[in-house]
Formats: sequence, structure tokens, C-alpha cells
Amino acid sequence: MSRVESFDERYPNIADWVRDGWIEIGRDGHSRSFVQVLDVGGMVWEGEEEYESVDKALAAAEAGIAAWLEENG
Repeated sequence: MSRVESFDERYPNIADWVRDGWIEIGRDGHSRSFVQVLDVGGMVWEGEEEYESVDKALAAAEAGIAAWLEENG
């Protein structure tokens, strides 16, 4: 029997990010992207208009947060 990976294990950057920032998923009529990563200063990362699945959108956000953290510490 295989072990199911937890959300925190699969998306560690997202799990850390939402302690002080937030992530918006879905259409809101104001942005063309399906997923956005924000903090008190505003938009940090914005994804594509569409993804094949929510999992792919979350994986893109995970990578976007990692890249932002690499550049901004």
C-alpha cells in the first residue's frame, strides 16, 4: 500500500506562503489568470489563463513562489 503525500509535502512553498500571503484560484472577472499569488504588497506571481487541471495550476503556483523566493529571499 502506497503512502498518500500530504498537501504540505507536495506543495511546500504554497503551504508556507499562505501563512502570511494568499493564493486566489479561479475566475474573478478582474484578472485573466486562473491562479494568482499575493501578499500585502500586491501580486507576486500570476499564472496562465487556463490549466488542464487544478493540480497543474497549483504546481505552476508552487514553481512561481519558488522562483520569487529565489529572487527576493
